[in-house]
Amino acid sequence: MPDDSFKEFVLDQLAALPDLRAKAMFGAHGIYCGEKFFGILDEGRLFFKTDTATEKDFTDCGMGPFTYEMKGKVMTMAYHEVPPEILEQPHELVLWARKAIAIAAAKRQKTARRKASA
Repeated sequence: MPDDSFKEFVLDQLAALPDLRAKAMFGAHGIYCGEKFFGILDEGRLFFKTDTATEKDFTDCGMGPFTYEMKGKVMTMAYHEVPPEILEQPHELVLWARKAIAIAAAKRQKTARRKASA
């Protein structure tokens, strides 16, 4: 059984967010606020959903994107690792999480509009 202490730590740090949950997926965990998938927990690291505007906040701190291998190719997702100094500050972490949630919500709305017009 994997060690869930990091997952519990992250959920505790983000406790100010409503309807927060972690869902096991592909050997990692997805972090949700309601139905909005905004974070990934993988191998003791936390990644938040990013866009072109917020990606710089992460890269300026030296943090890279979430990657995985599929069929021999490295795939990159629009999620970036949360800096350790942010992870240690619940108030600051929640602020970063709210940005990721807003990005996830905007993506859901865009996908829903695209499906409705098809």
